[in-house]
Order: sequence, then C-alpha cells, then structure tokens
Amino acid sequence: MSWQDQYQQKVCTPAEAVKAVKSGDRIFLTGNCSVPSQILAALVDRAQELKDVEIDQALTVGSADYVAPEMEGHLRVNTMFISHNTRKAVQEGRADFTPVLLSEFPLLFKNKVLPVNVAFVHLSPPDAHGYCSFGVEVGLSKSPAESAEIIIAEVNEQMPRTLGDTFIHVSNIDYIVPVDYKLPELAMGEGKPSEKVEKIAKYIADLIPDEATMQMGIGAVPDAVLKYLYDKKDLGIHTELFSDGVIDLVEAGVITNAKKTIHPGKIIAGFVLGTKRLYEWVHNNPLIEFLRTEYVNDPFIISQNHRMVAINSAIEIDLTGQICADSIGTKLYSGVGGQLDFIYGASRSKGGVPIIALPSKAKDFSRIVPTLKTGAGVVTTRNHVHYIVTEFGVANLYGKTIHERAQALINIAHPDFKEELTEQARELNYI
Repeated sequence: MSWQDQYQQKVCTPAEAVKAVKSGDRIFLTGNCSVPSQILAALVDRAQELKDVEIDQALTVGSADYVAPEMEGHLRVNTMFISHNTRKAVQEGRADFTPVLLSEFPLLFKNKVLPVNVAFVHLSPPDAHGYCSFGVEVGLSKSPAESAEIIIAEVNEQMPRTLGDTFIHVSNIDYIVPVDYKLPELAMGEGKPSEKVEKIAKYIADLIPDEATMQMGIGAVPDAVLKYLYDKKDLGIHTELFSDGVIDLVEAGVITNAKKTIHPGKIIAGFVLGTKRLYEWVHNNPLIEFLRTEYVNDPFIISQNHRMVAINSAIEIDLTGQICADSIGTKLYSGVGGQLDFIYGASRSKGGVPIIALPSKAKDFSRIVPTLKTGAGVVTTRNHVHYIVTEFGVANLYGKTIHERAQALINIAHPDFKEELTEQARELNYI
C-alpha cells in the first residue's frame, strides 16, 4: 500500500481522533508554538466522559481550557515547565509540576519513567516520500512521540518543514487530522528596550568573543544582546531555542557557524519561538538542523563547542552565588528549563562564558539578596556559577571566596540596597 493510501485511511476529524483516549491514559502534548490546538479542543469537549487522564507537557502557548477548574477529575496537567497559562492551576494545586532538566525531559518518556499512551503532535504536510516534519518544535517532542502507543497528529498546511532529526513517516502515525491555520506568534524585541535592559545587554556583548558559539534564549535581554553583536566575527549558534533576531545577524554575515567545533556551518536548535517571518525562514532551510533536546542540551555535547556562551536569567541571587530561577519563595513560577544544562556545558567549554543576567531590582526589592527566600529553588548552584551581570556591571564569581563573592555582588547591586546588603553580609560573616 502506498503512503498516500495509508494517509487517506488515517484521516479523521478531531472528535474521531480523540476517541482513542481512554480514562487513566497519559497523553504527551507537543508544546511551545506547536500546540495541536484542534485535537486539544476536541479532548476538552470530550473530557466529561473521561476520568484521570494525565497531560504531560513543557511550556505551551495558547488556550488554557484544558486546565480550567471544571476539568478536575477528568484532565490533569503535569507540566515540566510552568508557563503563564498553567501557572495559576499549578499554584492552586489543580495541576502538577515535575522538576527536571530540559536535557532529561524527553528521557522521562523514552525510558518509560512516564510511559505514554497517546501523543498529540503537530506536523508539516508529508513530502514526496511520505515523511512529515515536526516543524517548529522538534527537540522536546520527537522522542516522547516515538515512545507513545498511539500517535494523533494534526497535519497543518502552515507548519514549516524543518530539517535535521525532524521526520516521522505517515506509516507511524495512527490518526491524522488535516488542518490549515496560522501558528501562534511570539514577537520578541517589540518596542525600545528599557535603559536597564540596554545596559545589561552591552555588558554581556562585551563578554562575547569572536568565533563564540552561543545559546540564544528568549526575552528582552537576549534579544537586546543581539543588537550589539554586529562587530563580532564568525559567531555560531547551538541553543535549545532561538527567535527572529538571529535572522538579521545571519544576513549581516555575523553568524556564520564557520568556526564551530561541532556541527560547523550549521545552526543547531531544538525549537523556535517567534513570528511568521521566522517560520518562513526556517522552512526547508538547510542552514538549520533541529535535533532532539536530550542531545542539544546535553552539557557534555555543549562543552565540545569552543568559546561556548550561555545567557540565562534569574529571579534572585544570594550573596554566595546561589541562583533561583524557578520560584518566588515557595510559589512555583516556571522551571529549570535549560539553564543548568548550558551554564555547566559552557563552563566546561574551552574559553566558555557562562552568564546569568538579571536587573538589580524588581519594583522596590533587590534581586541580589543576602539569602534566598524560604522555599526558593536553587537552579544554578554556587558551585556552577560564573558571570553575573546587572545594569551596574559584571561580577565573575568563579573560584572566588564567599567574602569575594559577596563584595562583588554588592558592587553590582542597585545603589538603593548596597548599604543594607553590606550590613547583612557582615551579620552573616560573609565580609
């Protein structure tokens, strides 16, 4: 039977596809800007017929209907990274959070720690050989999908066909739901960055050497950093994700990937978050290889890139160098993500530059604190930390005593808090 005939035999509506889900099943849900929204909506419509269905995911963009209070007892989310649409449910105890390094997220499913009954995935149309691409979200989805008993796929006419380890054959899909809708967009760098962000970005750019391989995150600071790299030479990308800002640096000849130690000439990533411009750019683009996150985020793979630069953010840092990035005290806020993967990987790289960036204060509170809040999660330990950047400068904590660390962090704290931090450091016998 040809793949075209197989495809037609598997075509169904969203409502027909989700009939494959049974009470007590565990579903893997493809996330980021690749949430398969129509089959997810059909599952919500059917939820009252089901009991104790677990939906496992990382960050998702889009509707939060599947975590609404009325889903209790029917659908329950277990997220490994808390996004804005699931945060309230997690904090109210209506959804679960499982802490895990992003490099190990796919392995939970691949190694049957969390066995998957059904995978909900979002794919490009098949090529001439019957292969669909996982499109804009490959890294976190391919291994979990392959480990599932049943695969339900939305095949979207508007999903880019991305290259690398991205393909699944029609014969391996159980239910196919043809769709044609625009992917969600997350525009980065809209509007002028704040003066604070600009200062942080300039300090970070000064730390980035020519021929560096970079981890490019999302948010105001990483996007602002890109604007200060046009005088650099032969930069490369090895990152869990990237956004639109990379395009301009490629077109300007700044990002060439020519000097990368591994995968020279290629941008390596797990997924992208951005706008239609980015989605069109990655479509069939041989410059970019999308690979599994258990590979991309493996610290021992990352460390093979010479001059590896990792830029990550924090909620707060204490005077010994402990980084909290996943909670506000006991209140769970996000997750570990790839921070420790890349900070550790960059620290083991020859000429590597591991960076944690954060504004010196939030509202009326210092982000540099004598001790972390009770219950705060330590994402990057004081044993792994290197460069800390605020709008007031750079502190390199690696190989420094507690006394030296405390003084260096006070030096880059907001002036409103320096005196108080100094007094507290003395009380703790740090200085």
